[in-house]
Amino acid sequence: MKNSRNKKKFIFFCTFPALLLYSIFMVWPTLNIFANSLFKWGGLSNDKVFVGLNNFKILMKDENFIKAFQNSVFLIVFVTLVTMSLAIFFAAVLTKETFKGQNFFRIVFYIPNILSIAVIASIFSAVYGADDGLLNGFFRLFKPETWQNISFLGDENIVVYSIAFAMIWQAIGYYMVMYMSTMAQIPEHLYEAANLDGAGRIRQFFDITLPLSWDTVRTTLTFYVISNINIAFQVVKVLTDSKPNGASATVLNYMYDQAYTNSVFGYGLAIGVVVFIFSFGLSAIVNHITKRDIIQY
Repeated sequence: MKNSRNKKKFIFFCTFPALLLYSIFMVWPTLNIFANSLFKWGGLSNDKVFVGLNNFKILMKDENFIKAFQNSVFLIVFVTLVTMSLAIFFAAVLTKETFKGQNFFRIVFYIPNILSIAVIASIFSAVYGADDGLLNGFFRLFKPETWQNISFLGDENIVVYSIAFAMIWQAIGYYMVMYMSTMAQIPEHLYEAANLDGAGRIRQFFDITLPLSWDTVRTTLTFYVISNINIAFQVVKVLTDSKPNGASATVLNYMYDQAYTNSVFGYGLAIGVVVFIFSFGLSAIVNHITKRDIIQY
């Protein structure tokens, strides 16, 4: 009995500092955001007017917010699906196939992940440039006389797609390495048995590789769906700064502009509350959809 009490005291004193810091720097600021979202406030002055849920009512009718929210949802769905699909595919190829230059391709795929957002933005500014961009120069090779330059970052109809491909390029290598680590642990005798049964590479992938890697896929999928919101904010902020006319803004970019540029701090915090609830709700949905029994081997 005494040993049990001592053990509980030891665990308490070990975890208390971490819990205290977490409460001070995470729980309290989060609760403070919820509280201040109910006020009309500029952020710096002491003039705070309680407006209740009025900020949220205005938010639901704000066309700019709705557009930014749609951009965020598109980037979450499109970028996540493409990134994870390509990462799994390249991981399977580099793990289960043998060819010259495997290590070279592993390095090449991972390099974008170690670059800062500022460097990535500079690279894609050069790629997407309207006048002397690499992409326009490539298309001009096929139509040297008739090709009209496209403003990939200045056209409201395609700017969000340009941002999406920049995000995909940046993230593939990181998740590919994680999947490669998992796939390398799958026993080789399972593939040998599948070969004897006449299963081809594609059948082996869907019947062996993917099911036995699913736990890692599920974890990374949930992680990336949440982190996508923050990554999109950074890429947009550096690459386009929500231009043209807010067409490339995500929900976090719009929140930042309202809170710190337009000094409508209470309104910006209301957007933050919506993002917070949306993130946790989305995480719960992804976890539920991807839940399945763990396959042992």
